[in-house]
Amino acid sequence: MDTTSTAPTGGTGGRRRVLLKLSGEVFGGGKLGVDPETVRSVAKQIAATVGDVEVAIVVGGGNFFRGAELSQSGMDRSRADYMGMLGTVMNCLALQDFLEQDGVETRVQSAITMGQVAEAYIPRRAIRHLEKGRVVIFGAGAGLPYFSTDTVAAQRALEVHADEVLMAKSGVDGVYTADPHKDPTAEKLDTLSYDEALRRDIRVMDQTAMTMCKDNKLAMVVFGMEGEGNVTRAIRGEKLGTLVTV
Repeated sequence: MDTTSTAPTGGTGGRRRVLLKLSGEVFGGGKLGVDPETVRSVAKQIAATVGDVEVAIVVGGGNFFRGAELSQSGMDRSRADYMGMLGTVMNCLALQDFLEQDGVETRVQSAITMGQVAEAYIPRRAIRHLEKGRVVIFGAGAGLPYFSTDTVAAQRALEVHADEVLMAKSGVDGVYTADPHKDPTAEKLDTLSYDEALRRDIRVMDQTAMTMCKDNKLAMVVFGMEGEGNVTRAIRGEKLGTLVTV
């Protein structure tokens, strides 16, 4: 199923509007912190779509901190989650810098107030930025502990009226029937329903986020970061990865 022709158009003048979810691990290139070359490559792929597609982005912070993992070491979960949220803002600023080096107008909106580095998250303002052709990057998760950035991606997509959620994955090029790194019989799925994913416990994203997408009939594409130009292709609506629908 080709999402180019079937997705509704939430953007201005019939332009496609998408919410791209990038994990913190993408920013680190598999290491702790930010890998400049990796972020530069992602920024160039996003920049290639500006003007044709309205792009909002949610970024994770796993290359710096993971609240759930820190809490397992004895740290207060809420405090650990807030540390993770601050990590996402560092990734936002890195991506913003490389996008602006490519001439792309960019705004960072944070769910935690930090006026010197980011706007406060205001959905209507975010939509206005998108309509003006700016890339909007959402940081600090939901601004609340115990929420994954998957859930935030679904929530932000719904609030800015995105046509699709694009889930960029490292090390896998779509959704499989099992972990392809552990099970050689795992098969890649071209399409999948939310009901089937929930019933078979296929972890496309966390279950709260999947239920939110299902209840609001928001389609999702799960695709791999590793292919040449895959981010550009996904944003433009080309067929790749796995399409998840109601």
